[in-house]
Amino acid sequence: MSQSQPLPPFSCTFSPTAPEILHGLGATIAISTYQAGKVIFISAKDNEHLVQLPRNFEKPMGIAIQEDKLAIATSDSVMVLRNAPRMAPNYPKLPKTYDALYLPRIQYFTGENDIHDLHWAGDQLWAVNTRFSCLATLDDQYSFTPQWTPHFITKSEPTDQCHLNGVAFENNTPKYVTALGATNKAGGWRENKANGGIIMDVDSNSILMKDLPMPHSPRIIDGHLYWLHSATGDVVRMTAPGKYEIVKSLDGFVRGMDRIGDYLFIGLSKLRETSQAFQNLPISKKSIYAGVVILYIPKMSVAGYIKYENNVDEIYDVRILPSMKRPGLLSADKSSKVMAITTPSTDYWGVAEKEK
Repeated sequence: MSQSQPLPPFSCTFSPTAPEILHGLGATIAISTYQAGKVIFISAKDNEHLVQLPRNFEKPMGIAIQEDKLAIATSDSVMVLRNAPRMAPNYPKLPKTYDALYLPRIQYFTGENDIHDLHWAGDQLWAVNTRFSCLATLDDQYSFTPQWTPHFITKSEPTDQCHLNGVAFENNTPKYVTALGATNKAGGWRENKANGGIIMDVDSNSILMKDLPMPHSPRIIDGHLYWLHSATGDVVRMTAPGKYEIVKSLDGFVRGMDRIGDYLFIGLSKLRETSQAFQNLPISKKSIYAGVVILYIPKMSVAGYIKYENNVDEIYDVRILPSMKRPGLLSADKSSKVMAITTPSTDYWGVAEKEK
């Protein structure tokens, strides 16, 4: 009896509606997975087929997109890439394939600060610095510049007191944050990680809601604050200060969310049975695959899905690249092998010289 062939890397199954929706939107999904060490672009080739582009990044988490800029948080730095559309059609390995191409431009060496969410506010890049329990901005002078800290944090130190993880912006200003505990001691949030989460108002530096099941990925959508309860698989909307409603329950550890048009794209992670951090969560027995769920916002119904069969067990962030049907991406390791030179007036492709 012949043995079945192993699946290709990053194999996935998907609903027939997934490529249909993406193709109709003319957009691409970007996901980060620190477990696999990849940022993956998922695009629709047509109404029936998806194509993926995985690139290597060191433990990537937060992704921020603004016009032609793409920022990615990694283990000890944040990389900023920019779209070079003139270069895209002439990519040497796959000419006439890409309609956009992100090239590395700037790398902020932040140190190992466990940066989670990222957000562009104008030209300023903001980061959720989880290790130092603060919102920070990035520039070329310091590792980071603290801009806001929860009122219960009395000392700036790299001990992850509350596991600050997400931020929602409104009018280029941080408005709400999520954290896994209102604690002021090193790793204190771990004592009640499944039910100790909080939502805070940044302006007043006050706690709006507490005792939440691992809140992540806050987003302001149509004037309403949405976020994810990772420990229970719920998509949540704030109805009034201090009150919320569950608008959809999903079978998985939800984390990473973005909106385009009438659709929400939400990341699902597969929880390992051997993981001490997650094995006691309410959702642990239902979290059987990693992937992306597509919700139709007017009805909050599942419109499509993408399920990974191998390699990807967890997803941190999910972002949508609008008006890009098939963008390309060069990570630092790819840039060392392929020479991409772009100036205001000309572009050049070449092959990097081998080490002598």
